[in-house]
Amino acid sequence: MPEKELEYIRSNEAAGSDEKNGGVYVDAFEKSSAKESGWTKFKNGFKPYEQEELGLDPNLTDVEKMAIMTANSPLSRSLKNRHLQMIAIGGSIGTGLFIGSGSVLSTGGPGGVLIAYCLIGSMMYCTVQSLGELAITFPVAGAFVTYNTRFIDPSWGFTMAWNYAMQWLVVLPLELVAAAVTIQFWQSTINPVAWVAIFYVLILSINFFGVRGYGEAEFTFSLIKVLAVVGFIFFGIIVTAGGGPNHHYYGGHYYHDPGSFANGFKGVCSVFVTAAFAFAGTELVGLAAAETSNPRKSLPKATKQVFWRITLFYVVSLVLVGCLVPYTDPRLGSGSSSVDARASPFVIAIKNQGVSGLPSVMNVVIMIAVLSVGNSSVFASSRTLAALACAGHAPKFLGYIDRAGRPLWGIVVQLLFGLLCFLAASSERFTVLNWMLALSGLSSVFTWMSINICHIRFRRALKVQGRDTSEITYTSQVGVIGAYYGAILNFLVLVAQFWIAVWPLGKKPNAEDFFMSYLGFVVIIFFYIIHKVFWARNFHVFHRAKDIDIDTGRRELDLELVKQEIAEEKAHIAAKPFYARIYHFWC
Repeated sequence: MPEKELEYIRSNEAAGSDEKNGGVYVDAFEKSSAKESGWTKFKNGFKPYEQEELGLDPNLTDVEKMAIMTANSPLSRSLKNRHLQMIAIGGSIGTGLFIGSGSVLSTGGPGGVLIAYCLIGSMMYCTVQSLGELAITFPVAGAFVTYNTRFIDPSWGFTMAWNYAMQWLVVLPLELVAAAVTIQFWQSTINPVAWVAIFYVLILSINFFGVRGYGEAEFTFSLIKVLAVVGFIFFGIIVTAGGGPNHHYYGGHYYHDPGSFANGFKGVCSVFVTAAFAFAGTELVGLAAAETSNPRKSLPKATKQVFWRITLFYVVSLVLVGCLVPYTDPRLGSGSSSVDARASPFVIAIKNQGVSGLPSVMNVVIMIAVLSVGNSSVFASSRTLAALACAGHAPKFLGYIDRAGRPLWGIVVQLLFGLLCFLAASSERFTVLNWMLALSGLSSVFTWMSINICHIRFRRALKVQGRDTSEITYTSQVGVIGAYYGAILNFLVLVAQFWIAVWPLGKKPNAEDFFMSYLGFVVIIFFYIIHKVFWARNFHVFHRAKDIDIDTGRRELDLELVKQEIAEEKAHIAAKPFYARIYHFWC
């Protein structure tokens, strides 16, 4: 057994517990704080996690050190199965669906929306399957943020991690301002700064309860969003079939008049790009793997449920939106920003039926969705910053994790950055925040493409090192072919985005539109060159497959036992009736 793996085992024994059950460690803070109560427990929770030195061999490479350190991160493992399931089902349902679908409906038509969301949905399904296999095998701190360094290249890992952190740092103030704008649907006389302050304190409070606070909040937020979308689907089916207040049968009329497509192929490409951003946050289920009590049990179900979220919540609801709102409706693009609920086709569809009260209900759901994204931004950025510090790519203080398993300084930095939300008092608030968001605007697309490439490299390393998938507790349902499909489709999104950036729809080429759409690419190239040329000074593009570490970070270290358990699980499933096997495959 390699020395680094011996060190990993020793460090697990030092950092974890004397009780192990299926690779699940007992939270050291929970054990030590069991005798404490009240103020003492709360106060001591902010003290640094007392972790013994890992005793790392100084001869290890930076990649090997990072793999061991992220595998032994003292982040709290208190997310339960129900938290992960709801994060997977409703985690990325937000302004991209509820509001962003309005602008894409007006630019691409209902047919363009359907084609684009189906294609991007299939890409996301493949990507999440790739992520699921990696995250269940290696439930380490930072997940896909650290996989890039491990399976591709340290410079690429550095670039992707900082870009992902920047993405979420900007999202928090943007979403808080959006929540204040949503409130103006009912109350326009109160200064929006007052609402921003209330929402800011709410998100601050949630995240100082640690990952369990995040999990409970997201469980509640996601449940409300899911119920709202399901309710809208029933409402849409009834109204489309002629059961609305005016008893008008809509059917597929708006798909014929004014038509299924607006602005031709370019309009579809524009939808293609926007649809990709609507799925931002889907990858968070992988980031949560390191803080899940039993990822081997919880993550497979969460990974499979992404298919149903894409099918039911995105595709079905948008088909119905296309039936109820013509793409020529002037209200679709009339919002003051991309997060203005007044331009939501869901709200417009309900208003058109004259159903009193329901538009307000839908706006409440939109506000909850906005707050959910803001809450997730704190979780995502703080964990990413901690992983960067762990790898030596960020100031060391950002790696501070307290006894409650919170990356405390990462949370503080995000919340300090969130103070930009008080730009709500400025008339130029969205201009400033949108330019900041443009700095990492392509982050999600590059993140998803990198996840698929990491999966391809992992499978390649298994093959070259004479091993196979029999030692993997969960394998991607679409395999390596799905990973190639996901990577290629993400690349095509980047190509389409470049085309739209250079020749924007309905406009002449101009620098402002180009950099608003493609500035993120420039930032990525800048980060990569800085690290590759001036930091790493290593001009290899990929790690060699034979050198990739495919052991460190596994919670189940006895691979022979793992193979036996996997074989028994497969035999048990194979013995079940046909309908039970179908259910297990999809759920």
